[in-house]
Amino acid sequence: MKKFTSALWITRAFQAELKDAPEPALNEGDILVRTQWSGISRGTERLVFEGRVPASEIGRMRAPLQEGCFPFPVKYGYCAVGIVEQGPSELIGRSVFALHPHQNLFAIPASLATPVPEGIPPRRAVLSANLETALNAIWDGCCGPGDRIVVVGGGVVGLLTAYLAARIPGTEVTLVDLELGRRAFVEHLGASFAEADNAPGDADVVFHSSASAQGLNTALACAGFEARVVEMSWYGSAAVDASLGGAFHSQRLQLVSSQVGHVPSSRRARWTTRRRLDAAMRLLDDPRLDILVAEEVKFSALPEALHDILCDAQGIPPVVTYS
Repeated sequence: MKKFTSALWITRAFQAELKDAPEPALNEGDILVRTQWSGISRGTERLVFEGRVPASEIGRMRAPLQEGCFPFPVKYGYCAVGIVEQGPSELIGRSVFALHPHQNLFAIPASLATPVPEGIPPRRAVLSANLETALNAIWDGCCGPGDRIVVVGGGVVGLLTAYLAARIPGTEVTLVDLELGRRAFVEHLGASFAEADNAPGDADVVFHSSASAQGLNTALACAGFEARVVEMSWYGSAAVDASLGGAFHSQRLQLVSSQVGHVPSSRRARWTTRRRLDAAMRLLDDPRLDILVAEEVKFSALPEALHDILCDAQGIPPVVTYS
């Protein structure tokens, strides 16, 4: 019986729909994956959904398995986990992770799929890309044992950054957010919570992931003398007002960009992106992380739900279920 695929397309600003197509043909070395779960990146996918990818970044923002072009129509998504239905015998029946748009059935080169380690639930494996981003930021921050670390912004990436930082021996990790509902997530993952008005100062390393000027300025205010502020947010085409007056120069602060497209130079000689992803997957071996994939939305309902998920909702974005 012939199979059909269905994929989410952003057709215009603030509008998405599911489009059907015949089952993809497999080339030599490809695998066919039946999707179980896919993840939503509220920051990046919102910029795509709103048509705010800058013209200068169209090439760099293009995902390896994307279809269409920015701004629209474009088939864009963050990551997917599914079961291999066709391919090498050693992969058939295995759960694999891939950086693929939201789609129920897809064919990709086997080299672009990463088997989910035994013991990691497929649903939790959706966090692999976000955890890889957090790991990259920790490297960019040059964190060490005993450091006083602040994370500003309690989205999934911010929470995972705080989670990793709190696992470094002796660190004091505080996540700062405007939403009091984040407290339960933060404390569950082993860090402390503070509201923006009560953010700690004199930090050794500060990570900013709120994608707002207010959050960035809070991060700068938290930094101690000669501290490093790691900017993890991507603002698309938006301009950002950063408070680089005041104590910024006298405190000799470092403002460093962190972006997952490249392994930090301090590790690039030994670490490939594949090795980094494998490490991120191993770090998922902790049931506490299931709190970040507790909510779900059905794939069939995703076009109608996407605006609320990306633009209006304040909680942790749901994972997409295909069952």
